[in-house]
Amino acid sequence: MMAKEKALFFYANGIDRVRIIYNMKILNKQIIAQVPNARITRLEIHAPLIASKVSPGQFIVIMVKEEGERIPLTVVDKNAKTGSIILIVQEVGFTTKLLGSMKTGDSIYAIAGPMGHATELKDYGNIILIGGGVGIAELYPLAKGMKEAGNNVTTILGARTKELLILEDALKAVSDRFYITTDDGTYGQKGFVTDVLKKLLTPKTEHRTPNLVYAVGPIPMMRLVSDITKECNLKTIVSLNALMVDATGMCGGCRVTIGDEVKFSCVDGPEFDAHLVDWDELIKRTKTYTEKENHICNLNKL
Repeated sequence: MMAKEKALFFYANGIDRVRIIYNMKILNKQIIAQVPNARITRLEIHAPLIASKVSPGQFIVIMVKEEGERIPLTVVDKNAKTGSIILIVQEVGFTTKLLGSMKTGDSIYAIAGPMGHATELKDYGNIILIGGGVGIAELYPLAKGMKEAGNNVTTILGARTKELLILEDALKAVSDRFYITTDDGTYGQKGFVTDVLKKLLTPKTEHRTPNLVYAVGPIPMMRLVSDITKECNLKTIVSLNALMVDATGMCGGCRVTIGDEVKFSCVDGPEFDAHLVDWDELIKRTKTYTEKENHICNLNKL
């Protein structure tokens, strides 16, 4: 079946050229990490209009089925020539589990994007990039772009255990220094990404003083990174994976408080100054639908 395509244009906050594309085929599916009760899947999807426009830092919104919800996912990589985009999904809720159950050749009902503001890729000098869990997927296009912009890139990755670590080789290839931590010590250094960050920011170390820290991953991890760098007055950017519904700034579901202002992750972000984020509010909001999410997963045996 030929894909139906329509284009919408959003001019708020400088975002435009957002496409909504229907019936996009899954070209390839691969389980890249798995432990009991946790699975991470890589999907290659045919979406030529999005592949031709998306930049590092941006995301898409996906509807697996017509009657389903919308969820945001980072575009990990793209191939404009073949018209495909790469998504990496951790199956934690109803829609991500539904997406993970699909097979090569199946069609996604609708994809909208690219959404959000692209990362400002420029030569900051020395930068530290920190990724935790499935947030590592978002770090790859950023690291690649920052390296191409001339930066000296230090990358720190964190995972619960070795079996859930993703994109190690890809990120190592675009990093000047590279560190891995696991909570259980099964690979790399036992501990957390913040343990490595603290050492790198110790004045007596031989490492170059960074001009920028960028973090993406679990909210508690990003908050700790922010606390550490705030003491050093070190510019820090975080990518917030707030809950989204329409992803056009109308529903208010992804609102966050940045300094004294209310912002929306979908149209104002997803990147924000880490030191201005109201972390307590953000953590509280992410728990809003936990009970309902568990209920629907149980009903559908996912």
